[in-house]
Amino acid sequence: MKKVFSLLVIAGMVSLIACGPSAEEKAAKEKAKQDSIAKANKEKATQDSIAAVEKAKQDSIAKATAKADSIAKAEADKKASKGKPKVKAGKGKGKG
Repeated sequence: MKKVFSLLVIAGMVSLIACGPSAEEKAAKEKAKQDSIAKANKEKATQDSIAAVEKAKQDSIAKATAKADSIAKAEADKKASKGKPKVKAGKGKGKG
C-alpha cells in the first residue's frame, strides 16, 4: 500500500511540474517585459524632447524680449538726446 501511495504522490508531483509555463510562454513573457522597457525608454525620450523644445521656446522668448527692451531703450535715449545740442569734437567746452 505504501508503494502505491508513493507512486501516486510522485505521479502527482510530476504532473504539477509539467503544468508549469512552456518555453513559448516564457519567451512571450520576456518579450512583453522587453517591449515594456522599450516603451518606457521611448516615452522618456519623448519627454526629454518636449522639455528641450520648451527650453528653446523660453530662450527664444527671452531673446526677443531682450531685443525689444534694447530697441525701446535706444529710442528713449534718442528722444532724450534730441533736446540737447550735439557737441562736435574740438568744439566743446574745455581748454582751448
